[in-house]
Amino acid sequence: MKEANKKNIGIDLFAGAGGLSLGAEMAGISMRYAVESDTHAAASYRKNFKEATVFCEDIRKLSTDGLKSEPVFIIMGGPPCQGFSLSNTKTRDMSNPNNRMFEEFVRFVHDIDPTWFVFENVYGLTKFKNGDENIQNHIEKRFRAIGYEVNSKILYASDYGVPQRRNRLFIVGNKNGIKFEFPDKFDYLVSVDEAIGDLPVLCNGETLMEGKYTISFEQATPYAQLMRKKSKAPTQNIVSRNRDYVIERYKYIGEGENWSSIPDHLMGNYADKKRCHSGIYKRLIGSKPSVVISNYRKSMLIHPHQDRGLSVREAARLQSFPDHFIFEGPVSYVQQQIGNAVPPLLAKAVMEKILSYK
Repeated sequence: MKEANKKNIGIDLFAGAGGLSLGAEMAGISMRYAVESDTHAAASYRKNFKEATVFCEDIRKLSTDGLKSEPVFIIMGGPPCQGFSLSNTKTRDMSNPNNRMFEEFVRFVHDIDPTWFVFENVYGLTKFKNGDENIQNHIEKRFRAIGYEVNSKILYASDYGVPQRRNRLFIVGNKNGIKFEFPDKFDYLVSVDEAIGDLPVLCNGETLMEGKYTISFEQATPYAQLMRKKSKAPTQNIVSRNRDYVIERYKYIGEGENWSSIPDHLMGNYADKKRCHSGIYKRLIGSKPSVVISNYRKSMLIHPHQDRGLSVREAARLQSFPDHFIFEGPVSYVQQQIGNAVPPLLAKAVMEKILSYK
């Protein structure tokens, strides 16, 4: 650990595989503790943050007493967000226990009293109400009540060097009375081809745990060079196997197109083709940032130039996880970890701005 970083102690709640933590470490924050109840995500976190202590348990049962051994600079985290997602039409109310997990985040901030906090969540939270009160406003008032100056904003990952059009709500607070300003947008976008164009050519269902880059480091794009900086070879080049009729459908879909380009005679198992979500069977556009990488296997996101789904490493690249970052668990759990993560480069931009106030 660098001497300059010793006072920048961080705690990650609802940490997942560690997207927020990785961005924080890139900026100069030392992650000391993480809380994550999913065993596979917690294993990924332990694999990549060897100096951090990981509590793999229900946060509601975890006391904050053991996390107060030294002053904490920042607490970060994204409480479970499925209940706030605009795609969730069944439990977008406070009867969903996941929608109350922000209470645990507030508890940790109140008890541990960090200098800063970063609360991250889906855009849908801005539209969510509990009775007549907007839940975002309620959360911000809770933080102000315990002594924090608060500011919030919807940030787009593609504005901060991430090759993906993903928007997330960030609520940032500090107890020093600082009126936090969010980082300025970058003056460039990173495309899908720039992000993954040097990764191995793969087939449907292929598993290549260690592959070879298709071009040299010097020939790679600046983004690919950033991803390859600490890696000699791309790992976890794993493509889920789709059935032959699914691959046949892919052949009819051009870049930027979706299921609507598939001939009707190949969609016989769909009762009503017109009711398909626009994000299903979406082929990425090589020259533009990706659409949102959520559960990319279930939505059947298609490689821009190959008739197959995305590999684990390609999806990780589109989320801005570097190639040395290893995910643990069965492939379906790994895919979900990637889809749930905060893009590290987006987190890095926010954390660097916070550190600029020191």
